[in-house]
Amino acid sequence: MAAFLALMAHHENMIHRADVKSGETVLVVGASGGVGSASVQLSKRRGAKVIAIAGEAKHEKVSQVGADILLGRSANLVEVLGEQSVDVVIDNVGGSNFPCMLKLLKRGGRLVSSGAIAGPVVALDMRDMYLKDITLIGTTAWDETVFPDIVRYIEQGEIQPLVAKTFPLAAIAEAQQAFLQKKHVGKFVLIP
Repeated sequence: MAAFLALMAHHENMIHRADVKSGETVLVVGASGGVGSASVQLSKRRGAKVIAIAGEAKHEKVSQVGADILLGRSANLVEVLGEQSVDVVIDNVGGSNFPCMLKLLKRGGRLVSSGAIAGPVVALDMRDMYLKDITLIGTTAWDETVFPDIVRYIEQGEIQPLVAKTFPLAAIAEAQQAFLQKKHVGKFVLIP
């Protein structure tokens, strides 16, 4: 449970720092993992419309945590959604698709990230950033209110962990093999 609280607090901090508001459109990249599913739930909790990117085989599970629109990882996002169609991008993926994320942001949009699963080095056309007054937000440390907020959300039943599978601690190698297959939605839990 402590690991789940830390994960949720981490993502609440991202959403808090990006100042996600009710009625805004939020794009969550990599929405099928524990990271992305937390971001979907926490954005929905704030009243945002959530567009989730995940592998097609994982769409049903991601829709269960609140995604309004589901798109596959290979979708041409600019073609499907249109330029300047989202207020906030939550992107812990990075990599070669990063320039597209900036094109999707509306004027005054925000991109928040705390990871780079697909690669830490990205192409950045400065015009896509400064001509639309985009804010880029990197997060690692939590703001003071975040952890107590997460505990309250859980106690009130507003969010819940998306657990793909549990493993006894002795089966950690099996858990790692299952993780590397990337067929799961949510987090794996090791039980001591």
